[in-house]
Amino acid sequence: MEAEGAEGAPGGTEAALSCFSFNQDCTSLAIGTKAGYKLFSLSSVEQLDHVHGSNDTPDVYIVERLFSSSLVVVVSHTKPRQMNVYHFKKGTEICNYSYSGNILSIRLNRQRLLVCLEESIYIHNIKDMKLLKTILDIPANPTGLCALSINHSNSYVAYPGSPTTGEIVLYDGHSLKAVCTIAAHEGTLAAIAFNSSGSRLASASEKGTVIRVFSVPDGQKLYEFRRGMKRYVTISSLAFSMDSQFLCASSNTETVHIFKLEHLSNSRPEEPSTWTGYVGKMFLAASNYLPTQVSDMMNQDRAFATGRLGFSGHRNICTLATIQKLPRLLVVSSSGHLYVYNLDPQDGGDCVLIKTHSLLGSGTSEENKENDLRPPLPQSYAATVARPSASAASTVPGYSEDGGALRGEVIPEHEFATGPICLDDENEFPPAGRRGSQQGRTEGSWL
Repeated sequence: MEAEGAEGAPGGTEAALSCFSFNQDCTSLAIGTKAGYKLFSLSSVEQLDHVHGSNDTPDVYIVERLFSSSLVVVVSHTKPRQMNVYHFKKGTEICNYSYSGNILSIRLNRQRLLVCLEESIYIHNIKDMKLLKTILDIPANPTGLCALSINHSNSYVAYPGSPTTGEIVLYDGHSLKAVCTIAAHEGTLAAIAFNSSGSRLASASEKGTVIRVFSVPDGQKLYEFRRGMKRYVTISSLAFSMDSQFLCASSNTETVHIFKLEHLSNSRPEEPSTWTGYVGKMFLAASNYLPTQVSDMMNQDRAFATGRLGFSGHRNICTLATIQKLPRLLVVSSSGHLYVYNLDPQDGGDCVLIKTHSLLGSGTSEENKENDLRPPLPQSYAATVARPSASAASTVPGYSEDGGALRGEVIPEHEFATGPICLDDENEFPPAGRRGSQQGRTEGSWL
């Protein structure tokens, strides 16, 4: 669950971190600095495990890891038009490609890899890095704003359709065809994110007062959340929880907002139906027959929970993850810290800060001793929001929580464009040694 939450644009000189991103299922964190990059595992609250680090590429401003595999993509200020793909466990470069302009962001899932420039998007087949499609002449997108569904079976892509209004273009990265255009906001887009299944798309404009959620692929508005009317803010990240029950939003203020998508949980067959869930369904159905203005008001809501930061103005990203079987709010700041909060999924309210980790130096953590003495969430309820069992976690088949692909397991054929592939560490994709250049290539060309 992109977080989707990556900061691919070049960072300020004062920031300790130039970029930071959670991997697709929020089990790993990648950071970039002037010295290189680091990867951390997020399997524990108390300890931040340093998985890998490299100083071979200085001044990194994009670093993205593919789930918990050994594949990592890096872009440096020293060569801002070149993408480097590494197999970090082997210590080898898989491939590198150069483009006609500076790379602003990169998104990837098990099937596709997107490279976003200011006025074009390149779609690669991640298995062999072939260029499948170039989306040319997109509206000016100076921040490289785009989103890719982590669900390999659809690989939906979303990007701004206008430089002045909040129009979103929805594109099918699997069939390589445009799907629809969503009139999401009046103002320019600031953030977009898919849920883990690719069935929902969240968006916020530069005003930052309203966050909307749309169904995919038809683009119908499902939710409209108000994060406050007192002031305009800059939304820096949006992220769904892996079960799509919650949506978090961070900004340049000291508050992270978490919204609850009430009726989505009732579509999950493994959960028992409740009276409140039934009423919620009827409420939503009724809104479809009411005038637009009334329907919109019925879909508006305040934050279900909030996380209070000890700062404002720093670039940051947030995500919702299940760590040690409990729901957590994670926030990374450009100051070089990871903040871990407990989220009460039943009552919401203020999230409790339980740990602050330093992402620089030795990676030591700073304990919030007062908060550590607080009792944990009730185990009886926590069991209902724990990570689904292997039989239920169908959105990320073939992956364990902390080890990436299960050793020797063959990922099904439909997960990739062509043929099955073994994600065993010694036979990981794509083939090594490929080089390429996208200079002057035309739409639909192949390497």
